[in-house]
Amino acid sequence: MDVFEAIESRRSIKRFTDSPVSREDVMRLLQAFTRAPNHRMTQPWRFYVMGPEARRQYGATLGARKARRVEDPAAAEAVREKVIREHEAVPVMIAVTMVQDENPEVREEDYAAIFMGLQNLSLAAEAMGLGTHIKTGAVMDDPGARAAAGVREGERIVAIVHVGEPAQVPDAKPRIDARELTTWLD
Repeated sequence: MDVFEAIESRRSIKRFTDSPVSREDVMRLLQAFTRAPNHRMTQPWRFYVMGPEARRQYGATLGARKARRVEDPAAAEAVREKVIREHEAVPVMIAVTMVQDENPEVREEDYAAIFMGLQNLSLAAEAMGLGTHIKTGAVMDDPGARAAAGVREGERIVAIVHVGEPAQVPDAKPRIDARELTTWLD
């Protein structure tokens, strides 16, 4: 599969089979990540591959956050348990963190580099027959999420990446053609 095919066929996968992903395949994906462009070569990325208990704890933290929006206590508990089960079932979860530089300009460049690395990882996974789902959001700053992932002080969780064999691949969502978004200047 060439890179253009991987770009066209890549989707965010929400459901995975229970097939395991080997440690070697995870390391191959992380190697692809670290080849991303990185201004000043700060290499700010760190990776925490979450085992079953860490996935469960992370799911419990996210589930508790979601359950707070549900008024009925029994329904809230059902939401929490569902989120825990969903996270336990993910074959591989990787917390991608960024070492926080004191310089705001470097921090901004490092944040951009992390997302270039995430794109590398997701395209490499596609080429390997694996799927990914890149998750972001306020939960990344939650002390429970940080503890579940084992994140060190001075690091920020930028994304949680789910990896596995797709159980279902969604159809492509419509995108605006690049020609409509491009201005050519003299």
